[in-house]
Amino acid sequence: MARRLSFTFCLFGVSALSACSPFGTDGPIEVAVIGNPSSLFESGVRLSPGAQHVRAASIEGLVGLNASGQVVPALAERWIVTDDGQSYIFRLRERNWPDGEPITAQDVRADMRQLLRDLEGTSLGLDLAKITDVRAMTEKVVELRLSSPMPDFLRLLAQPELGLAKGGDGAGPMSVSRDEDQPIARLSALPPQERGLPRREDWEETSRPLSVRTAPSAIAIEACAQGEGELLLNGDLASFPEIQLGPLSRGNIQVDPARGLMGLVFRSDSGVLADPARREALSMAIDRAALIAPFGLGGWQPTTWVVPTSLLATADLGESRWDDLTLEQRRETARSRISNWQSEAAENETVLRVGLPPGPGSDLLFQGLSEAWAAIGIRAIQVRPGAGAELEWRDRLARYSSPRWYLNQFNCELEIGLCSEAVDQAVRESLFVADVEEKQRLLTEAHAELVDQEVFIPLGAPVRWSLVRGSIANYAPNDWGLHPLFPLSEPTT
Repeated sequence: MARRLSFTFCLFGVSALSACSPFGTDGPIEVAVIGNPSSLFESGVRLSPGAQHVRAASIEGLVGLNASGQVVPALAERWIVTDDGQSYIFRLRERNWPDGEPITAQDVRADMRQLLRDLEGTSLGLDLAKITDVRAMTEKVVELRLSSPMPDFLRLLAQPELGLAKGGDGAGPMSVSRDEDQPIARLSALPPQERGLPRREDWEETSRPLSVRTAPSAIAIEACAQGEGELLLNGDLASFPEIQLGPLSRGNIQVDPARGLMGLVFRSDSGVLADPARREALSMAIDRAALIAPFGLGGWQPTTWVVPTSLLATADLGESRWDDLTLEQRRETARSRISNWQSEAAENETVLRVGLPPGPGSDLLFQGLSEAWAAIGIRAIQVRPGAGAELEWRDRLARYSSPRWYLNQFNCELEIGLCSEAVDQAVRESLFVADVEEKQRLLTEAHAELVDQEVFIPLGAPVRWSLVRGSIANYAPNDWGLHPLFPLSEPTT
């Protein structure tokens, strides 16, 4: 397994949280998700974090995720995997759609096939490329066939975008309504019998509704500081410095041990960036530990590789790409490459624009990057993403644990920046390889090619933090940075 990160920022003693929190067990749980307020009710297959949370709560798929990020039954009550690992057979619960019609395997087949079509051209669509067929075996049994085994397939199937619906309406586990005058989602758990579970007479007494909204980070943090919320989700590196001691002393900052990508993609291969060796120079010059030190994120691990080395079992990779060089030696090598190009190009000053999201964390990060690159003869300018930068921020949570997820993030179809057709071809070939060692070889070679092409400057694991009040139950930091809303409504016993 990949090395797990575990770090928690407690701004006040955990034992004192409940006593200090102004919230009790009555009324809705107030939840905020950092983001654009208009994004909460997005539909389709490209969802904001807020829309992902609402969709997962109201439109579940065959399987879902619990508070700790583990796969649990949803529309399917159980499943089996055939011995060859290429067939997943699901038994559906006795459930109805909101219109009262039973949920059938034929419904699942039709909606799943439509979702797969809709997802074409997205990174999630690439992740799902192993699905070769969706079959309704009986009224309540559906089969998904794969081109080759995929141990993490259920985790991928649990993604919010794969929720199943009829006429745009899902079957829970929560009902959702929208405020007419403001973008707030009101979520209430459906009765157990409507979720395919035994009837429970006291469920209304123990279940709490949720009120969910999205807001820019500064507004959401200030609201929590003033006691207007119990849970704040989707904090990232850009917003992390906005958390201040003092007004949040009754809160608890939880940082997920998240997996995924955080770094800079190259959007240009012209000028100084035309040569992979010069693109490597920018990566070599960065002291990643010093870059993150001002944030105080103890336990965060830097990386110089695109795919975590623990996922490349057949590769003999060091902890860093440049283990045999000191930082000063790396910078001297980088400085020489840039200087030689400047002499050949008769360029007195080399300027690169860096696209970063708004936020004090981005400003802090840029300061470290600009100092590192100034040391090798490059002047950096900070701009917003989409403003024509030569390098842009890339921050993504992994959906499952496989080299293929990381490689898919740079697929040429996505047009996010520089890419490699050879890498994409190797990943496509791996989809049909059943032999584990051969698959590992293909993906390891693909990773080596991606690194050689220098399409990305990896910095480390993505940062995701939440503000969790003492009144919140069934919340847990997890590797995937997803925190389902439905478990929050349930009693702890």
